[in-house]
Amino acid sequence: MIFSSEGFAQTQDIKGKIEAKGDLVGIHIINKSASKFTITNDDGEFVIPAKQYDTIMVSGIQYEPKEFVISDIIMQSKQVTVNLEDKINVLDQVIVGKILTGDLTSDIENSDAKRDINFYDVGIPGYTGRRMTLSERRVYEANSGGGLVPLNPLINWITGRTKRLKEQVKRDELNLATDEAMAKYSKYLFENDTLSIAKQQEFFYFMSYDEAFLPLSKSKNEYEMLEFLKAKLKAFKLQVEDN
Repeated sequence: MIFSSEGFAQTQDIKGKIEAKGDLVGIHIINKSASKFTITNDDGEFVIPAKQYDTIMVSGIQYEPKEFVISDIIMQSKQVTVNLEDKINVLDQVIVGKILTGDLTSDIENSDAKRDINFYDVGIPGYTGRRMTLSERRVYEANSGGGLVPLNPLINWITGRTKRLKEQVKRDELNLATDEAMAKYSKYLFENDTLSIAKQQEFFYFMSYDEAFLPLSKSKNEYEMLEFLKAKLKAFKLQVEDN
């Protein structure tokens, strides 16, 4: 009996299967007790390390979140099936009004909604896309100019100002990605960690210098990002110990 209890107290891989009506890929599986994280594949399958009495949370955008505890039966079978229910958005009231056709232009004109006036409505050419950051606007201004031979881009290129501005844009982009990673993954990385807040912040700036970080941040692959951060955290701790 002692041997059996020790076996169940050890961590082992639990294979899971999500049952739901909608998409099964990319559903978040979080071991809250052990701070482990994974996502489901195209078939709704996943593997996550756990031990008896660990709490597992299952979360998907279109589903109601669900939690369950790793029981003795799950530990013995090493398998679990989780049934998810669709998330239902309840409206306070239903307003019967004008019929929408599905044609965006027609429906906007047929509704009471009014869009904002832009440059083209008043005959003035202008920019209506994503608002540029201060650094991006400076790069744009440095590369623009009038006349047969625009002088601004030429002068800025000779003096190196354009290069410096582009480097600033890259730094801004990196800082934004680092802040997002810090806000999103700190709870998974440091929930049971003894690193001080200052050292945790130092770690994120340490890992941001890795060339793989920014492309990974842009890919929006949360599982790969978390695995990358875990590996960098091990390297950071080794460096801290050496110092």
